[in-house]
Amino acid sequence: MTAPSPKPPEAAPCLTVQEVADYLRISEKKVYELIKAGSLPATKVTGKWLFPRRLVDEWLLESAHAGALADRLLVAGSDDPLLATALTWLAADVGDAALVALSLTGTRGGLDLLSRGRANVCGIHWGSSDASDTQHWRLVRAFPGHPRWALVRMARREQGVMLAPNLAGRGSLEALAAPGLRWAMRQPGAGSQHFLRSRFHDLGLKLDTLTVADVALTERHAASLIARGRADCAPGVRSAAVEFGLAFLSLGWESFDLVLPRSVYFRRLFQDLVALIGSERGRRLAAALEGYDLGPLGQLVGDPDAAPRSS
Repeated sequence: MTAPSPKPPEAAPCLTVQEVADYLRISEKKVYELIKAGSLPATKVTGKWLFPRRLVDEWLLESAHAGALADRLLVAGSDDPLLATALTWLAADVGDAALVALSLTGTRGGLDLLSRGRANVCGIHWGSSDASDTQHWRLVRAFPGHPRWALVRMARREQGVMLAPNLAGRGSLEALAAPGLRWAMRQPGAGSQHFLRSRFHDLGLKLDTLTVADVALTERHAASLIARGRADCAPGVRSAAVEFGLAFLSLGWESFDLVLPRSVYFRRLFQDLVALIGSERGRRLAAALEGYDLGPLGQLVGDPDAAPRSS
């Protein structure tokens, strides 16, 4: 008679490789394969892999038929006024039957949360729309777990510089780079900051010559700093500028995509979110905020550099 597998100590908040292998009834070799694939939640401490018990239990539930955690939708990443409003509509629709939450971390911060299993969806934007298919996948591939992810396009957005109303006449980026203007800059890893840096580089300008009055953590945080007289300008999208009654200098269009595990793509909550964005009231809001093109809403964006699958 085979002895039962030993159970890990109940009090231990983290499991070792051997303990998690016993707990999941798999080999240690398979554990390392799951770590490499970015599937199993793990962290390395002083050279040793540890597995938070709570996250392992959640991973087990999520791996069960269609996902036992389908009653939650945790969205991280970049700020967007239309997405944020649609999430509030979704939360109101589901009431206490599910958890719908938004954590605004910027593009890279959201992808990090997604790779660690702490978020279900991440909003990203990284560069101009004509190169977004390549740029977004190049960015995503830097994070563990990306082979299991899908990219869903939400919209094209007009990106640029949000301005205090009295600066509406300054019609060029060179004019805004002049001394004396107070900028609210975004945190490292934010898509709006990346877009502005790229445009400065194209014109031979440098961001480090600007006067930085404050650091904004979201699009609307930046807009609020300008509206409250704390800054004169900041990188951001037209919709955030309109929301706060600001002027806007357009620097071009970008794509805003939603990155998520393929298993989450089929969840009712996510499909309902996309449907709300594309609904009549969602399109009315997009038109009122300005700077949106919802034509590509819901399109799956394939990895242009992915090797073709064998038949």
